[in-house]
Amino acid sequence: MERKLVLASHGKFASGILSSLELICGKNSNIITLDAYVKANYDLASEVEKLMRENRGKELIVITDIFGGSVNNEFLKYIYTPDFYLASGMNLPWLIEIVTQFTTAKSIPGLIKDSLNNSKEMIQFCNETIHKESEEEDF
Repeated sequence: MERKLVLASHGKFASGILSSLELICGKNSNIITLDAYVKANYDLASEVEKLMRENRGKELIVITDIFGGSVNNEFLKYIYTPDFYLASGMNLPWLIEIVTQFTTAKSIPGLIKDSLNNSKEMIQFCNETIHKESEEEDF
């Protein structure tokens, strides 16, 4: 079954992070972006409905910027759709994890959970991390 990854956000965060992702992982025609509210009279519900209709019959992973935000909430309406997976908290380390395993992963839920766990290690308070490493080296 064909797989698609949708990056959806308020403003141009989705297309911006895709630009960074492509620098690292290369272009991928299976990634779609939805930049919400960048035009006057933007209709999020109709854009999401159109995206869902166009990708019917595909495994669809949607990653939004904020859990509970309007973009995430609009996709939540489709949560019981077969082969639809919704996650929030979009960030570059997590997307790199997903994209590098996207086509070969046997289980999309497993891919999402594993990549989330792995990418959490990339979120660091560098001052504290470096301080701890310095202390360990001195010891």
